[in-house]
Amino acid sequence: MRVAFFLLAAAPLVFAQHPTQAPAQAPQPGGTPPAPAGTPAQRTPEPSGRGRAATQPPDSITTSPSPAPEASSSNRRGFPAPEPVDHVVTTEHTINVHGQSISYTATAGTLVIKREDQRPLASMFFVAYTRNDQKNNPAWPLTFAFNGGPGSSSVWLHMGALGPKRVSMANPEGQQPAPPYTLVDNESTILSLSDVVFIDPVTTGFSRHAPGEDPDQFHSVHGDLQSVAEFIRLYLTRYQRWSAPKFLAGESYGTTRAAGLSQVLLQNGIFLNGITLLSSVLNFQTISFAPGNDLPYILFLPTYTATAWYHKKLSGDLARDFKKAINEARQFAGGEYTVALMKGTSLSDQERSQIAAKMARLTGLSQKFIEEANLRISMSRFAKELLRDQRRTIGRYDGRLEGIDEDAAGDRAEYDPSYAAVQGVYTAMFNDYVRRELNYSSDLPYEVLTSKVQPWSYGRSQNRYLDVAENMREALTQNPAMHVLVGAGYYDLATPFFAAEYTVNHLELDPTLRSHVGLYYCDAGHMLYMKKACLDSFHDAMAAMYAKALGPKGNATGAESLSKK
Repeated sequence: MRVAFFLLAAAPLVFAQHPTQAPAQAPQPGGTPPAPAGTPAQRTPEPSGRGRAATQPPDSITTSPSPAPEASSSNRRGFPAPEPVDHVVTTEHTINVHGQSISYTATAGTLVIKREDQRPLASMFFVAYTRNDQKNNPAWPLTFAFNGGPGSSSVWLHMGALGPKRVSMANPEGQQPAPPYTLVDNESTILSLSDVVFIDPVTTGFSRHAPGEDPDQFHSVHGDLQSVAEFIRLYLTRYQRWSAPKFLAGESYGTTRAAGLSQVLLQNGIFLNGITLLSSVLNFQTISFAPGNDLPYILFLPTYTATAWYHKKLSGDLARDFKKAINEARQFAGGEYTVALMKGTSLSDQERSQIAAKMARLTGLSQKFIEEANLRISMSRFAKELLRDQRRTIGRYDGRLEGIDEDAAGDRAEYDPSYAAVQGVYTAMFNDYVRRELNYSSDLPYEVLTSKVQPWSYGRSQNRYLDVAENMREALTQNPAMHVLVGAGYYDLATPFFAAEYTVNHLELDPTLRSHVGLYYCDAGHMLYMKKACLDSFHDAMAAMYAKALGPKGNATGAESLSKK
C-alpha cells in the first residue's frame, strides 16, 4: 500500500458535526506512500485564521448517534468490528541504560472509549511503559506518543526511537537489514526521562471501532483529535496520572495531531508541559506541490542541496563543506530564488538563465533540466533525476538511500527505497515482540500502516492549506509553561527542515515565548532515529527540553538523571 506514515493532509481543529469528505490520494501498489501532489482541494489545507480558533467551543467526543452501519462506506468495505472490551496484560522487565538498571512494567491492551451514555465507540490499543521506581512519585512525567499517516500505528516511534527495545538495522547508518530480524535494548529510551504510552488511533494497530459504529467518524482530523484526546483523558483517569507532568511526542502527521491536541486538551483542562515534533508539518502549504503555490519549491531546495552533497553531486567549495552548502542554499532559496518565482513569466531570459545556473550549482541537476521545469523542481522529479545517469532513484523519507527502477525514464520513482528499508523489519519485529515479550494475544492483523482510513475527512478546511501552527501558538500563549522541540533530518524529502524553520519563524510568538520552541537537526532522514548517532543526540535534545519544561523540578524528577553526558 502507499499510505504514508507522514500525513496526507488535515484540517483546522474546530469542525462541523458531520464534516464532508475531501478527495484524498488513494493508496497505490508497491508499498510506497504517495508524495504530496495535487491541488489544495485534493490535499486540504489551511487555518481557521489567526485568532479564530480560540473563539470556538472546545472539541469533545461526539455524543450524538452515528449513522447506521449500512450508511457507512467503510462498513460497506467490510471492516471488522470486534466486541469492545477493556483488556490489558502486564509484564515486568529490566533494561540497562548507560550503566543504570531500570525496572519497568509494560502494559499492553485496549481501553474502550465511550459516549456519555456509556455506549462503546471504539477499543483503542496502547502499550505503556512505567518505571517501577517512580510509582509513588506524582511528579514523574508521562509522555503520550504516536505516529501519523493518517493510517499509521505508533510502531515507528515505539520500536525505533522511544521504547525500551528497538529494531536492529544493518549498520549504524540505518541501512535495511536482511531477515531474520532482531531487537536490541534501546539505551536512548525515553524511560530515562518519562513514562510513555504509545497510542494506536482507531483502525490502526489493534484499535477498532465498536459494532454498530461508523468507522468513518474516526477517519477525519476532527474525529481523530476527539478520539485520541478522549483516550488520553481516560488513561489519566484510569491510571491516576492527572497530577503528572504531561508531554506529547508525534512524528510526521503525528506532529499535526500533537499541535492540534495541544489546543484541544487545553480547552478541556489538560495543560501540557511539552511537545516533541519529529519531522514536522504544521503548515501544509509548505509541502504541497500545486499550481500557484511556489512555497514548497523554495523550502525543499536546501534539502535537495543536502541530498546532492551526500551523493557527491556538488562541486568545488560546496562539495568540501556540508554546512556551507546548506547555508548557501538557505540564503539563495529565501532570497534570489523567491524573488525569481514571484516574478513568474515576467522574469527575463537572462534572469532565468542566471537563476537556473545557481540552482544547478546547489542541486546537482543540469541547468537544462531546471530551465525545462520552469525553475520548479518537485520532490518526485528530483528523486528520479539526481541519479538518473546511474539508473538509480533516491528515497523520499531518506534521500541517502537508493532504489532501482525498471528503467531510467519517467519523472517519478516506482517505489520509495527508504520505506522499503523499514516496512518489513518493523512489521515483523512488532508482531513478534507484542506476543512473545508483552504476552498480548490477538488474531486481528496489526495494522502497521493502513489504507482503511481513506478517504480522510477534512471538514471546514477543504480548498485551503491547513496551518495548525496557529493552534499550537494559542496553546503556548495560554500555557506559557509549555515547551516545544522540533526535530528535523537534513535528508528528509517528505517534511524538509527548511519548511520546519519557516513554520517556526511564522508562529508570531511573543518575544518572551520564542525561546520555548527549539530546533534540532541531524544528518539523517524522516525517521532520523534510524541513524544511531541521531537517535542518541535526539534523546539528549529531548532531555534538555524536558528539563526546561519541568523547571527547577527537572533534576528532582530525574529528567536529566540518565541522559548520556
